[in-house]
Amino acid sequence: MTVHEKFLALGTHYGKVYLLDVQGNITQKFDVSPVKINQISLDESGEHMGVCSEDGKVQVFGLYSAEEFHEMFDCPIKIVAVHPHFVRSHFKQFVTGGKKLLLYERGWMNRWKPSVLHEGEGNIRNIKWRGHLIAWANNMGVKILDMISKQRITNVPRDDISLRPDMYPCSLCWKDNLTLIIGWGNSVKICSVKERHASEMRDLPNRYVEIVFQFDTEFYISGLAPLCDQLVILSYVKEISEKTEVECCARPRLDIVQPLPESCEEISSDALTVRGFQENECRDYHLEYSEGESLFYIISPRDVVVAKERDQDDHIDWLLEKKKYEEALMAAEISQKTIKKHKILDIGLAYINHLVEKGEYDLAARKCQKILGKNTELWEFEVYKFKEIGQLKAISRYLPRRDPILKPLIYEMVLHEFLESDYEGFATLIKEWPGDLYNNTIIVQAVVDHLKKDPQNRTLLRTLAELYTYDQRYGRALEIYLTLRHKDVFQLIHKHNLFSSIRDKIVLLMDFDSEKAVDMLLDNEDKISIDRVVEELENRPELQHVYLHKLFKRDHHKGQRYHEKQISLYAEYDRPNLLPFLRDSTHCPLEKALEICQQRNFVEETVYLLSRMGNSRSALKMIMEELQDVDKAIEFAKEQDDGELWEDLILYSIDKPPFITGLLNNIGTHVDPILLIHRIKEGMEIPNLRDSLVKILQDYNLQILLREGCKKILVADSLSLLKKMHRTQMKGVLVDEENICESCLSPILPSDASKSFNVVVFHCRHMFHKECLPVSNTVSSVQFCNICSAKHRGPGSTILEMKK
Repeated sequence: MTVHEKFLALGTHYGKVYLLDVQGNITQKFDVSPVKINQISLDESGEHMGVCSEDGKVQVFGLYSAEEFHEMFDCPIKIVAVHPHFVRSHFKQFVTGGKKLLLYERGWMNRWKPSVLHEGEGNIRNIKWRGHLIAWANNMGVKILDMISKQRITNVPRDDISLRPDMYPCSLCWKDNLTLIIGWGNSVKICSVKERHASEMRDLPNRYVEIVFQFDTEFYISGLAPLCDQLVILSYVKEISEKTEVECCARPRLDIVQPLPESCEEISSDALTVRGFQENECRDYHLEYSEGESLFYIISPRDVVVAKERDQDDHIDWLLEKKKYEEALMAAEISQKTIKKHKILDIGLAYINHLVEKGEYDLAARKCQKILGKNTELWEFEVYKFKEIGQLKAISRYLPRRDPILKPLIYEMVLHEFLESDYEGFATLIKEWPGDLYNNTIIVQAVVDHLKKDPQNRTLLRTLAELYTYDQRYGRALEIYLTLRHKDVFQLIHKHNLFSSIRDKIVLLMDFDSEKAVDMLLDNEDKISIDRVVEELENRPELQHVYLHKLFKRDHHKGQRYHEKQISLYAEYDRPNLLPFLRDSTHCPLEKALEICQQRNFVEETVYLLSRMGNSRSALKMIMEELQDVDKAIEFAKEQDDGELWEDLILYSIDKPPFITGLLNNIGTHVDPILLIHRIKEGMEIPNLRDSLVKILQDYNLQILLREGCKKILVADSLSLLKKMHRTQMKGVLVDEENICESCLSPILPSDASKSFNVVVFHCRHMFHKECLPVSNTVSSVQFCNICSAKHRGPGSTILEMKK
């Protein structure tokens, strides 16, 4: 058999030659000989064929022309090879192999002239012609002939001469125009034809052959073919039968190996099943290949097997067969531009079905996102499939929510599934899913029906509030949130401006979170007035106080009409803030406040009110009698700074030694201590009297020192200012032609410099002609600026009088 890119040429034992297409269909038939066809050769164009047979007949003819040549020999011709470019007129050549290697060339008058290229080394059993090089194998080895120089350039002897060359024939294959692959027995050699350097030629051919790779195989070689930088080897295998323990023929193997300098690496190996392999010998197998399509043909007596490189489709087929769907999907995605047989979507759907069959529902649902993409029909089909197996919950988390959006029925079906068995899961979906994915009314009704069975279920109530929010029924949502005391209630009010809905729910809001409620109410006074809030809280004075207190902190005047009410509220619920309130409020009725404080016996507040109302003596008396706190009494007297109060304080304290000590320690800077000391009775024991007297003396000494220090500072400052004033008044003032008289508004200097003039300049920089100044009525000779005196800026005394 010989292979061309366009067709196959197959010779049989009955002398027939068939042309087949690449699918194996017969396209032409030639009756060449009544006996076995030994060899078929085609030129590169596929237009000419050479055939030799067992009866010694050699025939070369054109497949598409009438051109034909016949030759008969007296012995079987095993090999024929036509020139690769036989279609060209000056390359009409072919060679035959038998006992001799004969070259036939068409010459003058279209006659064919034979010439012997080689003989004497036994039968020639294989010839391969490539370009200008012919390689042939005989019993001794492999030779290569250069057709340009008609010189033989190498001889590669065979390694194992014990093997019969007719039973274990040599396999030859040109990888390219200069690389020959030889396989014989179990030995492989890769030879490279190279040009010889001019200095090395002498009488040698201009080309030589170098063996670049050489290695042995475990089995006998029936055929060779190149595959990129690797080799395809068809091996003949013998093995020992387990039953009879006799050596027998096994199935042939097709191996792909990576040549190394002295060995090889096996890439893959496949055993081939052909009919009658138990009876075949090494010579019964051949390997041919098509360079263009990387197709390899294994020829046996009864079968032709086509081998081709596995593409990504084949790889995906194998992965699917092994149920490795994820790897198949990944491989299809990587090679989506090159695969022809498979579709990514089909593989993905098969993967989802496989996962569902295995019970891995969550993983199957997760893969739907990637595999189904934006195909709404497939999404809906898968959802119904999950519903049939009761696994809607598994796919719920992965349903698309935007681009695409499925039919509302799909989402409602999933929500109903959760509502029947998982309230928390239902609530989660309602929170995560946009409200426009489903019919809100239907879901609300379903939740209401379930609440009839369980009215206090907080999860359902919270979810119902969210559904009402989606449906813009904010009032109902707010009622539920307030009932649940939900943290989002204030956010809901602000977001949707629900202040009109909370006018009658202020107490509920305050009970829920008084701090946030008050802040919200005060921030939105324009929507809910202060009066409305106070009215709503009338029956809850403690909440009313919280609101009014916060209002007063923000603005002392806004709630002034409620300051009277606040006195009672502070007294009842917040005593510590009553006194600050009384101090800061300017609208509080003092009589009412005094009445309340006296009723409750609030001494500090009563003292403050009495002093504020001008009754300082009563206030001081209350401090001394009720509080009995001399320090506070002294502090109060200092604040009032009233001599009568100090007198009352001394009279009250004169018979109380501890009070006398306090007075002695504190009144030194406000009242003359002698007034107190003269009134102390003889023989009264006063605690720490010595320390108090020492302190009085120290305070007096300190006052003296302070006065002296102040006096020194005053004198120094006065002297400094006087010097500064003197320096200022001593400075000259520039007078030029631009200055004018402030009285007559004419230039202050005369236009004629030779004339006499008299000018008066004041410290304020106002200037006058002497004659323009009004005559002073005062006895003093000091003059003052009329302008500055009139404007009350000071006298503006004269600084300079110029005469010429």
